Amino acid sequence: MRILAALLLACVVAAPVAAQDMRAAVKKAEADRQAALEEARLAEERITADRDSLLAEVERLEARQAALEAELADLDRRRGELDARRETLADRWSRRELGFREISGNVRLAARDLESLLKASPLSAEDPARIDAVSRLLDTGYFPDMDDIAGMAGVVFAEMRRGGQVTLREGAFVGRDGRDATGTILQIGKFTTAYRTPAETGFLVWSPEGRRLHALAALPPRGVRRTLDRYLDGGTDDAPVDLSGGGALRQVAHRTGFVEQLRQGGPIVWPILLIAVAALGIVGFKALMLQRVHGNTDRLMGEVNALAARGDWAACEALVGRSASRHDPVVAVIRAGLEARGDDRETIESSLQEAILRELPTIEKGIALLAVLGAVAPLLGLLGTVTGMIDTFRVITLFGTSDPRLMSGGISEALVTTELGLAVAIPIMLMHTWLARRADHIIGEMEEKAVRLTNIIQRQRAGD
Repeated sequence: MRILAALLLACVVAAPVAAQDMRAAVKKAEADRQAALEEARLAEERITADRDSLLAEVERLEARQAALEAELADLDRRRGELDARRETLADRWSRRELGFREISGNVRLAARDLESLLKASPLSAEDPARIDAVSRLLDTGYFPDMDDIAGMAGVVFAEMRRGGQVTLREGAFVGRDGRDATGTILQIGKFTTAYRTPAETGFLVWSPEGRRLHALAALPPRGVRRTLDRYLDGGTDDAPVDLSGGGALRQVAHRTGFVEQLRQGGPIVWPILLIAVAALGIVGFKALMLQRVHGNTDRLMGEVNALAARGDWAACEALVGRSASRHDPVVAVIRAGLEARGDDRETIESSLQEAILRELPTIEKGIALLAVLGAVAPLLGLLGTVTGMIDTFRVITLFGTSDPRLMSGGISEALVTTELGLAVAIPIMLMHTWLARRADHIIGEMEEKAVRLTNIIQRQRAGD
């Protein structure tokens, strides 16, 4: 109750104050309403203005859209036309590209062949840059044009023209000692290149790798050098030409001499050479000996038969006595016939035949040895072949077949010994056959002269 009374008292006290506040609040609310209405009017005016501008913008955008749609349609039409044109051009390009690629391939093929030709040509020594000009056409992605093709044609014609010319110039080259040298260079087409320095005259070969001229390691024969000097001095119109383009000159430079070949044959070469020397000595000795015996057979037995036909036995014995110091088989045969002249015919013939048989080993001495030497020489060559092949297979076992130079020693030994053995055996067998036939011929003449001497003795006895 107390609380309620307090509240009532408070309301009675505060009522005038609240009434005043309400009037102020009403005024304020009215002012706010008027302000809100003004603000709403202004907002409506702004919205109306904005709507008009937006409608205008919409109209403008719609017009722009229509223009863009028309432009888009035109672009679509043009795109269709360009696509059709692109397809047409692509088809035309694909057809022409085949031709371009074929032309480019032919030009590259010709450039590659020309590059190989120029690299191998000694004429490039005067103008090495022309090789680079042609090599540029072989770069990946490079398409040659008409200037490049014309340049290639010019290089070909220049090579043909210079290939038929003889030029003389001062130039540099690599000497035989491997050092740079200068001298007079003679270029005979693309076949032969020679040089002359104050010290020597020789040939040059072109090195495609180093693009330099190199002097051959071996000088040409003296006659060739003399011809070159005379040609360079203008004394002759003749000059040596290597039609192989340097191949023959390299063959001369790498040709090994006889002594070098013997060194390559190994130790088996020496027994074969000893056989050759021994056979040569035997052939020389037997040739002279048989020639002397043959001469004595014709002369001495002819003289004895002539004296015996006259019955001058004393002169026969004197003639034989004067010839006794020669120890010739003919003298022994004649002496045996003269000593048996007092016997019957059979005894005389037996004595002469015995003397001939006794002297037969002397005549044939050494001929059988030649046959043995002729048979041993190729066997030694075969032995050298076997040893050389053994060395070759040993090298193959150790190092394989990757480097042929490792096997060249054994192969050289095998081939050289075989060649030398046959080279020695063939003439030995020929000389053996000739000497054997010569000895048989002499023995036949001795038997013929002995029969004649027997007949003369028998006629002399019948006359007495």
